Amino acid sequence: MEDDKKDSDKLKSLQWRWLWALLFLFMVLYVFQSFSYKTEKKAQTITYSSFLAQLEGDNIKSVVISGLDVTGELNKPAMIVPQGGKQQVSVTEFKTYLPVFQGQRLIDKLRAKNVSISVVPAKKSSAIMDILVGVLPWVLIIGVWVLLMRRTAKQISGGPGGLFSFGESKAKLFQEGKTPKVTFKDVAGMENTKRELLEIIEFLKDPGKYRTFGAKVPKGVLLVGPPGTGKTLLARAVAGEAGVPFYSISASEFIEMFVGVGAARVRDLFKKAKASQPSIIFIDEIDAVGRTRGAGLGGGHDEREQTLNQLLGEMDGFEPHEAVIIMAATNRPDVLDPALLRPGRFDRHIVIDRPGLKERKAIMEIHVRDKTLAPDVDLEKVARGTTGMTGADLENLANEAALIAVRKNKPHVEMKDFDEARDIILMGTVREETISQLERRITAYHESGHALVAWELPGTDPIHKVSILPRGMAMGVTQLLPEEDRHYYPRSYLMNKLAVALGGRVAEKLVFNDVSTGAQNDLKEATELAEKMVAQWGMSEKVGPVNLGRAEEHPFLGRELAQPKRYSEGMAWLMDREIRNLVEEAQAGAEKILSGKKDTLDRLAEGLLKEESLDYGQIEKIIGSPKRKPELSPPPASGSV
Repeated sequence: MEDDKKDSDKLKSLQWRWLWALLFLFMVLYVFQSFSYKTEKKAQTITYSSFLAQLEGDNIKSVVISGLDVTGELNKPAMIVPQGGKQQVSVTEFKTYLPVFQGQRLIDKLRAKNVSISVVPAKKSSAIMDILVGVLPWVLIIGVWVLLMRRTAKQISGGPGGLFSFGESKAKLFQEGKTPKVTFKDVAGMENTKRELLEIIEFLKDPGKYRTFGAKVPKGVLLVGPPGTGKTLLARAVAGEAGVPFYSISASEFIEMFVGVGAARVRDLFKKAKASQPSIIFIDEIDAVGRTRGAGLGGGHDEREQTLNQLLGEMDGFEPHEAVIIMAATNRPDVLDPALLRPGRFDRHIVIDRPGLKERKAIMEIHVRDKTLAPDVDLEKVARGTTGMTGADLENLANEAALIAVRKNKPHVEMKDFDEARDIILMGTVREETISQLERRITAYHESGHALVAWELPGTDPIHKVSILPRGMAMGVTQLLPEEDRHYYPRSYLMNKLAVALGGRVAEKLVFNDVSTGAQNDLKEATELAEKMVAQWGMSEKVGPVNLGRAEEHPFLGRELAQPKRYSEGMAWLMDREIRNLVEEAQAGAEKILSGKKDTLDRLAEGLLKEESLDYGQIEKIIGSPKRKPELSPPPASGSV
């Protein structure tokens, strides 16, 4: 890639040299042409009427006629107003222009006045000027056309060689000393993942150590995880720790409108990586070219499949002595072609999950290194309130808190700024919207219903904040934040979650004896959760402990046009009944709580109408201490949980 850049710079320098040489040549010709026109005597330009007046007064001695140009000499100086002037000047030699309709009559007058007449051919431009006038426009037109074509070709192909660089790889090369070095110190947490990658780093540093024992290091490492968990950062850290060239490319950059270009770019990429081995090739979002072949309605995509075939061939065609490691990242491993995942290609699959509490705190420490924090900032408390966030979310949280502090002209980033930034990320920005008193009251009781049910039911996540300020797409928000990371969800916890979701609608019906459209999203979430409980998690006694595949998300419809049903119509009817029973059971539980706590519901709604936003401490003053959360029963001695 460095050689390509040098060749491109040399080509540009040569083009500029030729351009300057051409401009210099035109300037020399222009100056030469200017000196070739010599005017022996400078004549005063007069009007044609002044010329006729001097002719009538017998004051013209001689004339020289060249086309329509007339120059001459007077017998004696005369005071004449020059053409375009205002004051008279003394004129001895003059110049004027004849009208096109003059002919023999002027010659007769001149002869009658005994004027010496000379006729010379009209002046012609030089051969050099003719060449300039005839050739220069074409040179400019062709030059502009070539420039536009080259620029268009570079934009299409993305390379310095124009149309001939379609097959060149667009991978970016990161080399030690030329680009900022990223190491494992810049990657917080993920200790288990780092240990798995240490073997790869040791192999790249000392390949001979493994050859001695006849050991083969995995040729391909597939990083799998949700978006924003740091897959690309981890790949760069591996290259930084190993100190080897790192070729980074997005899988979508292989694909072009011409069939075969993607395969050519794959070949070029591997050729460069082999030339600088040991090295690392990192392909981001590999699912763009690695999807299952021959799937989907109407067959596959020829260009994508050819690119994938070439990639498979290059990975399987490595010689044992070649120290080139392929790393790839995706958040959709289920759509990848099985041939890509088999041993010998991507041998090792490393799952990068969302960070835990300790990892979130470490990530926050990295992202606040360049920020001025107030003494009251507790990063552990911030980490506890960000359960489920990825590294990218935490970076956004730290940046949003700094922006809030700058907006308020604070000298430091305070804990309040982190809380406000978290509210903006989780609940949305406050909308400046005027709503009627009736709608504010409905919203207050709706959110109070959510909050009171969550407060009274044991085992639910604690309430962080309740607000009736319009945020994002919602008119009000009840925010629950778990105290710890969860990996298992008991049926009791899910039933409480259903009751909390339906608490707002139940509160509206209890107070106003009517329901509104404000519970649309609550009903959607409750129905989806109940459907998964019945059809996927075996939490219905009548349906039984089976997974029937209903309510599964299929981001990649390829193998078949639609997923076949694994249940009968009778089972579908039974599942519908069980889903409704779960929702109605949760609604009945919410009704029981709210009807018995009507006074508390009123106080909570009035507090929301007054303050517009209540945190945990304010809610505790209105309602009282929450019920103790029950401990989960220990798992059985054997069997899966």
